[in-house]
Amino acid sequence: MPSDLPDVTPAVVSSLAPWPREAWPRAQAPAGLGALLDEAFEDPRYGETNAVVVVRGGAVVAERYGGLRPHFDRPAEEVGPTTELLSWSMAKSVLHALVGILVDEGRLDPAARAPVPEWADPADPRHAITLADLLAMRSGLAFSEVYELDGASDVVEMLFGEAKADTAGFAAAKALVEAPGAAFRYSSGTTNIVSRIVADQVGRGEAYQRFIDERLLSPLRMAARAEFDGRGVFVASSFLHATALDFARFGLLYLRGGVVDGRRVLSEEWVATAQRPTGRDEESGEYYAWHWWVTGDAHGSYFASGYEGQMIVVAPALDALVLRFGHTPEEAYPALAAWRARVLDVLAG
Repeated sequence: MPSDLPDVTPAVVSSLAPWPREAWPRAQAPAGLGALLDEAFEDPRYGETNAVVVVRGGAVVAERYGGLRPHFDRPAEEVGPTTELLSWSMAKSVLHALVGILVDEGRLDPAARAPVPEWADPADPRHAITLADLLAMRSGLAFSEVYELDGASDVVEMLFGEAKADTAGFAAAKALVEAPGAAFRYSSGTTNIVSRIVADQVGRGEAYQRFIDERLLSPLRMAARAEFDGRGVFVASSFLHATALDFARFGLLYLRGGVVDGRRVLSEEWVATAQRPTGRDEESGEYYAWHWWVTGDAHGSYFASGYEGQMIVVAPALDALVLRFGHTPEEAYPALAAWRARVLDVLAG
């Protein structure tokens, strides 16, 4: 691993606050938070913000909605508390939880060779790729992660072209361009390979959905809708739908170290793998753990991140979550990251 990664001590919050049931408890917002919400919704730099939720101490201290969610098959929908919002790549962090359930049960081993049929031949250089390499985005596989419609984008072809019939098969067929484990290369295709590994353990289609519902969503009292490809594999790179407050339940699972109402859903050791950086994106400067991003800030914060600025920020030192949904152009991502940092600073007092 690179030597310039920050030395992060994973942290969780043990809290006496009850798990939110049908409704979340509410508390007063700290001074200055309202102005930052105004900025998120009104400053044109951020494009369009549709939802912001801030949780501290297990209670919602800020919640605001606005704008429209477009649909392909019906009129645009005004965004509110009951609107299903699209995760985009935040679904990768949900997959991290699903993998963790299987690792905690001893059904998967991150250090072992990834059980991918296309790489079964020991003479294939891809045979050496481990599950840990895939989780850290260090597989060495070629994959074009650019959202362009000119035919040069693997991710667009995988999600919206003919390859959407078999997302993992499309990604697993890619050639090796670097030694496994050698370099960070962010790839939505990598995630869908991992999702197929999960499917091979729990079953495909309806069986996979039952696993998600029974082992993750139900304990969290979370409603969410996953999308599957033509082979019955959860398209965990991109497609999970839930309300903002339900996404907050997922963030709270990690903030609480994998424990829900006294029931352990994920081991604390697995939650720690979301907080330890294993790579760094050269363009953004952000650190990457296993399917989560890490800020390296004083609050120990890490976050699930999605296209156009979706985020679930977990800040253990503050016992807080910050969620934002909307449509931000890529050139404004640094400004949005600065906004996120200022929200955390307000919560820190």
